[in-house]
Amino acid sequence: MGHTVNSIFIKAPFGLVFDVSNHIERWTELFGDEYVKADVLERKGNEITFCLHDKDGKSWVSKRWLHKDQRFAIASRHEPMFPFKYMKIAWFYVEEPDGVKMIWIQDFEMDPKFTKFTAEQIEGFINEHSRHNMKIFKKVIEEESRRPDETSGAGMPTSSKK
Repeated sequence: MGHTVNSIFIKAPFGLVFDVSNHIERWTELFGDEYVKADVLERKGNEITFCLHDKDGKSWVSKRWLHKDQRFAIASRHEPMFPFKYMKIAWFYVEEPDGVKMIWIQDFEMDPKFTKFTAEQIEGFINEHSRHNMKIFKKVIEEESRRPDETSGAGMPTSSKK
């Protein structure tokens, strides 16, 4: 079983941090070159079903549940699961003076048929990518927070705001 925990401090209001970081359509911008396309397939209440496409031509469907009032979001990978047996993700947002500490936790287990890398190696890849991506999130959100015309909605569709 694999487990990662990464965090970063973002000097911006909670509403902006939460809304931008959970705006799936912006993940091609926020995750650097990791995703080339992010399609929202369905929005139902606080649940978002979406498909991510990577630069290697692979894609998968995930679900995300937004709990803005409780300051967290959870996600689960669905189809295809391989190379994972399961992948669960939780993002927590802790308000601090002058900003928000954003924490990403990932729990997963590799499919036994996947022998290319060990769970420990995958943890290393996830940690490296998470730290890199969090720096992008920080840069984008902090820049956005300095624009006088921005709101905490961050251009998110109204139906996904809580």
